[in-house]
Amino acid sequence: MNAPVILWFRQDLRLVDQPALVAAVETGRPVIPVFVLDDEGPGAYAPAGASRWWLHHSLIALDASLRAKGSRLVLRRGHSADVIAAIAAETGASAVHAVRHYEPWHKQAAADIALRLPLHLHEGLVLCPPALVLSGTGSRYRMFTPWWKALLHHMPPPKPLAAPERIVAPAHWPDGEELAQWALLPRQPDWAAGFHDHWQPGEDAARQRLRDFLPHLGRYQEDRNFPGIATGISRLSPHLHFGEISPALVWHLAAREAGEAAAPFLREVGWRDFGINMIDQWPGYGWVDGRAASSGFPWRQPEQDAEAARDLRAWQQGLTGYPIIDAGMRELWATGYVHNRIRMLVASFLVKHLLIDWRHGERWFWDTLVDADYGNNAMGWQWIAGTGFESNPFGRIMAPLGQSEKFDCGDYIRRWVPELSHVGEPHVHDPEEFGLRLPGYPAKIIGHQQARARALAASARLQKN
Repeated sequence: MNAPVILWFRQDLRLVDQPALVAAVETGRPVIPVFVLDDEGPGAYAPAGASRWWLHHSLIALDASLRAKGSRLVLRRGHSADVIAAIAAETGASAVHAVRHYEPWHKQAAADIALRLPLHLHEGLVLCPPALVLSGTGSRYRMFTPWWKALLHHMPPPKPLAAPERIVAPAHWPDGEELAQWALLPRQPDWAAGFHDHWQPGEDAARQRLRDFLPHLGRYQEDRNFPGIATGISRLSPHLHFGEISPALVWHLAAREAGEAAAPFLREVGWRDFGINMIDQWPGYGWVDGRAASSGFPWRQPEQDAEAARDLRAWQQGLTGYPIIDAGMRELWATGYVHNRIRMLVASFLVKHLLIDWRHGERWFWDTLVDADYGNNAMGWQWIAGTGFESNPFGRIMAPLGQSEKFDCGDYIRRWVPELSHVGEPHVHDPEEFGLRLPGYPAKIIGHQQARARALAASARLQKN
């Protein structure tokens, strides 16, 4: 009866509304909290650059929270199933408790552990288990609007669980690794040096960010499209991705704060669940076109085309000659984050203006975003590229220069593109159009009309074939 249980953390790095933690404590047995850095199972989808920075600091915060409850976090590196089984053998642990995850590598790891130990999976990653959101005929959804309407029949989500007052520690702790050994933080150069100016990972910071945003919920519908309005969005996405706050807690607090006025914001929280619904049904959605007919699209491939490789580098570095695109890509590099409207603009520019395969953009976002999320990232790129189950038709080509002026991005551009810091309105949105040649700032990599014509011609070739 004194055999401990293992609490296996993944992207659920919190104590409040942590159902696996509550269940483990309720067994009355000692609890061994464990985090496994498993770069082998996910393969190409192991946490990348910016995510690893966030993970480092989130694990520090989680360990501090556990120690305040009389426990601590055991860190191990390796294949998840092997590591968990090894800890069970060392400690005599009788079972494993964990939150259910839906990424294919997390599902595989859970299946492998279940072959060796009793594994208890608890919902806590989503507003509602995706398999329960069904149509009238009992089928799963792949289009957001009907899915959202069906999800609302299951809302509100269960009330959040309080963190336990105390966590019983084992008589003997298994050995763990030092976080510094994992080298999650960038060195030589420290390209994340500015991240601390914008982010504080951890559960306490997640709840504080939500509290700071709640008074602005009433203006969310109007303000969320303007990248220059700091209070227009919640910036909760990395906290949600790492599970530092649960979507159920966000839902309940937002609904309590704003009532029906919270609906537009809650719909965006639901969009995250929809991404999980998609990868639960199509595990390869991160790299396989949702529409089979799109597989023959004549993308320019940088690995085969030197000019395409040059264009990709210019996009990555924010040197396209399109101020709003360059501002977005530079903000992304400097902060690990970019506003959703800017994400759409830079993604559209890559796949339609530059005709570069969306997977190159997906990979760059995976490496540079602190909120790099498998479902949301893939879904966003496939929507823009017109390859997803639900997507924007390829022929709808966003005009970045017009969007920049429409959504009042002048100050945003001046902040992130210092070459244009002295340029006023409306010239800052398209200095080349006004005949301005600015020292150090590149000419447009391709004209908008030329890019549009090339993209439509490529789409026509696909339709013909």
